[in-house]
Amino acid sequence: QQQLVESGGGLAQPGGSLRLSCVTSGFTMDYYAIGWFRQAPGKEREGVSCISGSGEITHYADSVKGRLTISRDKAKRTVFLEMNDLKPEDTAVYYCAADPKGYDCYVGGIYDYWGQGTQVTVSS
Repeated sequence: QQQLVESGGGLAQPGGSLRLSCVTSGFTMDYYAIGWFRQAPGKEREGVSCISGSGEITHYADSVKGRLTISRDKAKRTVFLEMNDLKPEDTAVYYCAADPKGYDCYVGGIYDYWGQGTQVTVSS
């Protein structure tokens, strides 16, 4: 059974940093793309970043380019989202998701398996 569990959210000040983790189980990471999404109160869910099954392809939404970095540790079955220079508009619940079509990845694409989310709040 494919499972994803996010952690690392919390309260950060504007300009601060957080690192989110997505621990995966039940599938081979080589074949699955992993995406990060977020949903702010009253807004639609949006994709922010993704990484292919090989780990060689990454994509970012324009709104986060230069501030967020996606990476993974295959041995730990974990995908990370490093978030720097945080802004109040980054406040949202962040989700990771898996897509079995892992040869590439699509920010905001269709993903089949989802975690429960972790809250990120950016406020002074």
